[in-house]
Amino acid sequence: MLNRPIISLVVAGLLLFAGASIASAQAEVSGFANTSFPSVIFSSQTALPRMAPELALATFGQRADHQFNELPSYSAVTRITAELPQSKQRGVFELERRYAAPKTLQFVPVQFSGDGFVKHNVINRLLQQEVDRTEKQNGAQTAITERNYKFTYKGESEIDGRSVHVYSVKPRTTVPGLFKGHVYLDVLTGAMLRAEGKLEKSPSFFIKKIDFVTDYADLNGFSLPIHIHSVTDARIIGRVVMDISTTGYSFEGNPASPALVPVTPVLVPAASTGSGSPVSTTPTPIETISTE
Repeated sequence: MLNRPIISLVVAGLLLFAGASIASAQAEVSGFANTSFPSVIFSSQTALPRMAPELALATFGQRADHQFNELPSYSAVTRITAELPQSKQRGVFELERRYAAPKTLQFVPVQFSGDGFVKHNVINRLLQQEVDRTEKQNGAQTAITERNYKFTYKGESEIDGRSVHVYSVKPRTTVPGLFKGHVYLDVLTGAMLRAEGKLEKSPSFFIKKIDFVTDYADLNGFSLPIHIHSVTDARIIGRVVMDISTTGYSFEGNPASPALVPVTPVLVPAASTGSGSPVSTTPTPIETISTE
């Protein structure tokens, strides 16, 4: 069936920018290594002064380098909603995410509701590709760093009541997975709170464009993605709308806490069941996923 390989190409495109979001949390960062900052910026609970835009950007790089070297194993809850408006198909999958440093990722199913086609050909493929990407540790080429992007300061704004420095970003290369858009850094910590934009280079003829917004939480000194919203315009199958929410981060058995300043929590309700009941699945780690 023609739609199946096209769906696979769309999912691969989604993974390019999703990988960029995760890579900025886990990939090596070498473009910011010239400036040294005291480690207290990652853990101090005292009130911090506002950073100038240049200092916030340099601190962002230092934090990323620290995260690459020190990010511990963690668990979290991930809820993925995928929708194909043209065919009116939809699926919601809730899973437990288990990351074992430095390169092992597993997903344990909790419950699914919706269309089986969306589960097997969209969500499961997304999960399997994220598992493979984590294992291969190949996200450095799309990580949000000065090596991959040109940053231009655009002024100040607010996200959930927190002041942020806003930078436009443009890719320095034509590597698939890079985007043109904006990043938002906390003025007190240099932590990235949001990245948004459009994929600069389409990974396939079947994908017209991908727009996305990724929100991050500053937890225990680490910037981790808590929500990704994307809209993909694809040929033949139309739009693909995805929302990926991750909450309840726990580092090696200890609940994660906001670093320095509070972050607005994102609640993960039980999966919507529509007219039926949710389909409970046996909690078996997803290491390889059948798409049959």
